[in-house]
Amino acid sequence: MKSLPNGKLTGTFDADCSATREILNRVGDKWSVLVVVLLGDQAMRFSALKRTLDGISQRMLTTTLRALERDGLVRRTVHPTNPPQVDYALTKLGRTLLEPVSVLALWAQGHRGEVQRARDAFDLASRRSAHRGHARDDA
Repeated sequence: MKSLPNGKLTGTFDADCSATREILNRVGDKWSVLVVVLLGDQAMRFSALKRTLDGISQRMLTTTLRALERDGLVRRTVHPTNPPQVDYALTKLGRTLLEPVSVLALWAQGHRGEVQRARDAFDLASRRSAHRGHARDDA
């Protein structure tokens, strides 16, 4: 997609599209969004992030933090203590992502009931349709 001078996107896809999609995949995944929001308040140690992010495995948190660091969104700082203390903070670039990601997270929280009701209605209709032997047209 291309960006117009007015800041809107076009429906035109080009070579930049795959790069844009790759970045959106990173910043739009569940754990990255939550990590960015958490680091928006303050730098945090790995263990504090792990405790706060209910349900994330150590491996997934490590993978998420490394990917965000690779993309220049998170800075990893090792403090020369014994044992070494490591904390994570948003970079200047990462801070530019904080507002849109926070808006997305707030939207998700505010609309989770509606989304769940839509899912339940869809699933019920799909089960009823399957019992009647109807196939979906968009499959």
